[in-house]
Amino acid sequence: RMESLPEAVLIRILASIPAVDLVLACRLVCCQWKNLVDGAALWILKCQQEGLTGTESEENAENWQNFYFLSKKRRNLIKNPCGEEDMQHWGDVHNGGDGWKIEELPGDFGKEFPSEGVHKYFVTSYEWCRKSQVIDLRAEGYWEELMDTTQPKIVVKDWYAGRSDAGCLYELYVKLLSENEDVLAEYKTETIAIPQDNDANWTEISHTFSNYGPGVRFICFEHGGQDTLFWKGWYGVRVTNSSVTVEP
Repeated sequence: RMESLPEAVLIRILASIPAVDLVLACRLVCCQWKNLVDGAALWILKCQQEGLTGTESEENAENWQNFYFLSKKRRNLIKNPCGEEDMQHWGDVHNGGDGWKIEELPGDFGKEFPSEGVHKYFVTSYEWCRKSQVIDLRAEGYWEELMDTTQPKIVVKDWYAGRSDAGCLYELYVKLLSENEDVLAEYKTETIAIPQDNDANWTEISHTFSNYGPGVRFICFEHGGQDTLFWKGWYGVRVTNSSVTVEP
């Protein structure tokens, strides 16, 4: 009989069950199972079995169940970050000048991207171009209690570059939004100016949101820019490999 099993054995058996089933079904079986599913030992074992330990975060993970789920879900929530699907998934697109264009790396007067796997970039024109993406956290599997209680870190990254023969401007603006799309936290860069005759190197910009309070349901990521010479065509800032991740 299951109730006569030593707890350590029962934890090993439960650890082989998918996490969602543990929370939605096994937890309801009896008080003992509920306590085990709510306790740290089962989730520490699941983390070890699936190679989710050994990071700095896990040293002070107060809630191993949340650490497990956040680690399993960790991925880039920005869709089509490098222009492989044309402009798909990008909304509120403003096409100043000749509008956005997608080009192959390294592009004219450009440099290769510093890591493999990125082959294209978006490039702006001679008037302001911008585009945005709104991430629905619930649709991505981050439930209300997790966001409100744990408030996991939200890490935003973007990469930008100019071409070496033209000056350009770049901006990044990220907002954490409530159910009603009120702004609960935001990060906005200054307008970053890249001079003409620059080295065309790619630059990463990064911001981490933490302790942002309860109520976050959406993340709005917006970026854009233009050239400073007003040349017809696509001499403005180049952007690629944008990312938003919810960290364990």
